[in-house]
Amino acid sequence: MSEPIIVVKSRKHMEHFDIDKLHRSLVATCRSLKTPDGQAEEIAAKVSKGIAAWALDKQEITTGDIRRVGAGLLHPLHPEAAYLYKQQLTVL
Repeated sequence: MSEPIIVVKSRKHMEHFDIDKLHRSLVATCRSLKTPDGQAEEIAAKVSKGIAAWALDKQEITTGDIRRVGAGLLHPLHPEAAYLYKQQLTVL
């Protein structure tokens, strides 16, 4: 079994990579743009799996890495959500 991937959130805060947390964040971003629930779930599943695959051979990644890679994977599926996700914005 491989070592867990560490996500560096700040100089003093790190946590293990959590694909479920990532998925929820992506769904929330899509839903903030009024994306239908089923479509938001489908997009989030594709993007979170893509990020997990990208991170597989890494021991440590940053939240900035996740946002950059996630936005790149999200852009062809939902360009507006990709922008919001990369910029850490949410439309209410």
